[in-house]
Amino acid sequence: LVMVFYGSNGKSNPVSMENKVEHQAKNQITCDIHLLSDLGTLYKVRLGLQSLETSVSQLSLHHFKMQNTSTLDTFSLTINKTLPFSLNGDRWIEFPVEWPLKEALSVVTYHLTVFSRNILSERNLVHMAVCLYGTHGDTGNRSLLWSLQNVQQGEDNESFLVTMDAVELGELDKVVLLVSSKTDCKLDIKKLLLKEAVKEHPIYVFEVNEAFSVDADMPEIEREIPVSFVIRGDKEKNCMDNKLHREESQARNLTEYTIKVYTGDKRGAGTDANVHIILFGNEDKSEVFQLSQSLEHQDPFERGKVDTFKIMTNRLGSLHSIEIGHDGKGF
Repeated sequence: LVMVFYGSNGKSNPVSMENKVEHQAKNQITCDIHLLSDLGTLYKVRLGLQSLETSVSQLSLHHFKMQNTSTLDTFSLTINKTLPFSLNGDRWIEFPVEWPLKEALSVVTYHLTVFSRNILSERNLVHMAVCLYGTHGDTGNRSLLWSLQNVQQGEDNESFLVTMDAVELGELDKVVLLVSSKTDCKLDIKKLLLKEAVKEHPIYVFEVNEAFSVDADMPEIEREIPVSFVIRGDKEKNCMDNKLHREESQARNLTEYTIKVYTGDKRGAGTDANVHIILFGNEDKSEVFQLSQSLEHQDPFERGKVDTFKIMTNRLGSLHSIEIGHDGKGF
């Protein structure tokens, strides 16, 4: 059993319970954990089984309680779950820490859609995991191939849905893919789409477009993939029907546009305002897109800089004009 603690000042290294048991009674263990650094106010705990072997024993978790020995602040939670959830299933549980007079985060279900060419044929030969990163930390490495749903196969591609429960991550910024195998094989991954299960938007799109060649003698392949673009819904114009929502969630019948904005190199040329763009074609016009996620700079539209944005919208036909502007806020 391994635990990871998340606080306002960062997260701990994985803390193994091996050789840390101070007291053991029937169905209960107590241990002292000394964290190497001050994590600040703890807001999340992830616990699970470190082993990736398929023969790992199941562990039933009924109750969790911890106390800060300096302040005597105490947190307790009834869990009543068994790890792993199924054969080769997810081996981790996350839960928010609720302290008195402090607002806690929520546990949400994420839907991760994987677009590939050959994962379904290779799924029994490889181990594939993903770690999601956001403003509220990360999920740790979660296995991808144990909970495939809504599998769809086309002529030259395939897609499947993976569900993952985690404490809400806030605004997502990157994923890390990990691939390993006990035999020679190749995985061709095209892209990942990520969103909360109960929300249609935002949809985070991660372009991968890489064939991973792995074998038994190769260490685990690790790839960090920043978010390529975000599909955000227009709350003021809810005119899309359910069919279009499904098509959007699967990134079908959509067109991707790359937009480069060259900010002038004169005094006062940059802006801190919220910049938007609308594309007009001979078949349709796009929704309003906020240009906030620059691929180059955390703070876009600075003097003399070039910012690249990627957007996905319905098919517009031949473009003939754009509208670009900002809300006048800030400098």
